[in-house]
Amino acid sequence: MGQWGNGAMKYTAPLTLLVFVAACGGAPKEAPPAAQPVADTPAQVAEKWRAKHETDYRRDWVTIAGLHPLKPGINTAGSAPTNQIQLPASTPATLGRFVVTGARVRFEPAKGATVLLRDQPVTAAIDLKDDAGSGTDTLAIGDVRLVVHVSGTSRSLRVRDPNGPLAKGFLGFTWFPIDEHYRVTGRFIKDAAPRPMKVLNTLGDVDEYNTEGVVEFELLGQTLRLRPFTTRPKRFYFVFRDASSGQETYETARFLYSDLLDDGTTVLDFNQAYNPPCAFNPYTTCPIPLRENRLPVKVLAGEKAYPIKVKQGG
Repeated sequence: MGQWGNGAMKYTAPLTLLVFVAACGGAPKEAPPAAQPVADTPAQVAEKWRAKHETDYRRDWVTIAGLHPLKPGINTAGSAPTNQIQLPASTPATLGRFVVTGARVRFEPAKGATVLLRDQPVTAAIDLKDDAGSGTDTLAIGDVRLVVHVSGTSRSLRVRDPNGPLAKGFLGFTWFPIDEHYRVTGRFIKDAAPRPMKVLNTLGDVDEYNTEGVVEFELLGQTLRLRPFTTRPKRFYFVFRDASSGQETYETARFLYSDLLDDGTTVLDFNQAYNPPCAFNPYTTCPIPLRENRLPVKVLAGEKAYPIKVKQGG
């Protein structure tokens, strides 16, 4: 260590620090906190929701080009008119056949037909998972998509074709201006116990939904109630009519979703109320509102009626 020994080492570092601090004009200043993101206003939330909804609906519902009932036994399919299920012209003349046994639907591809399932060729018979649950099997033939659709106890083959006349002729979405008066907070009133409900749909079939209670809220000076279906824990799905149905808005129903908060309330933003796909596509099925879900007031918020009346069932 030489003549300085350990003592010099004790003073050299502080002296150097003092010189450095003096030269820099004092101790370094603390960096300012990072700016916090500004939360969207309710109007901005509604605008973003509408944009996403339009994108999703154009992909999932506007492209539906057919809904073909599947009878028990063999159902031949392809673009040739000799098939029991005639598919879009872009598909093979003979695609294969769908064999129905009870609730089971089995697809048997025709020799030489190019059909994909999850990007893998279907070269042998396969049982298809319908759209009543998760993991629905979707057959792909070029741009055309096929799924087995369940309505009540009936099964049909749903066809999607982004290049079909319905998709090309879609007239778009029309919305009321966003109005904060139609965004209300409701109180959830639980039933004694959750229960399933039988609900009629637009094809005359009966579907089953779970319900747990009603939501009470104030709107346009009235105390109103709606009964939601529970699609997953704390997630509400409302199917309702109001005094504008059949005039300014779609005659059958409109849909709305909301989340149940921990304090037992839920925000109903009718600016996000939207038309079911049966408003513009005849090959879709939609639930009919419960009698208790028919509001006596005009809800002039959310989506307006589709410009033309669409006959159901094609």
